[in-house]
Amino acid sequence: ILIHYYFVVISKFHTAGCASPEDLAEELEEAIFQEFKNTDMRYKNRVRSRIANLKDAKNPTLRTNFRIGAITASRLAVMTAEEMANDEVKQLREKFAKEAINDAQLATVQGTKTDLLKCGKCKKRNCTYNQIQTRSADEPMTTFVLCNECGNRWKFC
Repeated sequence: ILIHYYFVVISKFHTAGCASPEDLAEELEEAIFQEFKNTDMRYKNRVRSRIANLKDAKNPTLRTNFRIGAITASRLAVMTAEEMANDEVKQLREKFAKEAINDAQLATVQGTKTDLLKCGKCKKRNCTYNQIQTRSADEPMTTFVLCNECGNRWKFC
């Protein structure tokens, strides 16, 4: 039954010279089965996840890479959601991770105000800074700076 779902998804994208959609579906389902050794809910959820990612119109790269063999069935069977995500989602996740790291490193309401530092973005001198020992004790402290005008953040040693 599940092979049929893969056949429906992959058959739309079949090209000459590549493995047939039926073969790809069978390989993928077998690889997933080898991991779980039964067809319980974990197995079914894994299959559904692969179907959803292969059908995603915004993710032609995954589908094409699987179809041409750049991603093997055994590899696709164990890929995480992050690995299968389309490029837009990957960039968005990366952006959020960087923002979270910046927010964790320096709170926007704390720090020492100064006019000695100039923002490279807006060229104004309304900044707040914190100094934190991020490396070993014999290394200099890292200075985290926040521009109070435009919100630009940077750091230096």
